[in-house]
Amino acid sequence: QVQLDDSGGGLVQPGESLRLSCTSSTFPLDNYNIAWFRHVPGNERERVSCMSSGGMTNYGDSVKGRFTITRDNDKNTVYLQMDSLKPEDTAVYYCATDLRRTCKGWEERRFDYWGQGTQVTVSS
Repeated sequence: QVQLDDSGGGLVQPGESLRLSCTSSTFPLDNYNIAWFRHVPGNERERVSCMSSGGMTNYGDSVKGRFTITRDNDKNTVYLQMDSLKPEDTAVYYCATDLRRTCKGWEERRFDYWGQGTQVTVSS
């Protein structure tokens, strides 16, 4: 059974940083891709980042250069380090997998397994 648990959200001021975590007690995260998406009510889910099982990374245009996805295999955890946060980064963030190894074509519609979401609010 694939179960993902995402956490680490919170309220920060513009320019500050947060680190989100995605882990699982039932599923080896290094065997498949893990992606991060974010959602603002009224909008479609937006691609944030994806890491393949081999460690290749992809980023959405709006977060390139500010966000970094990493993986700690010993802890079975994927992290999303978010730096230089902006108010427009405010959203619920979800980790997800589509049980492929690659991130090629990492559209939201491919992903079947999702964490519960963690709220990130960037506001002064």
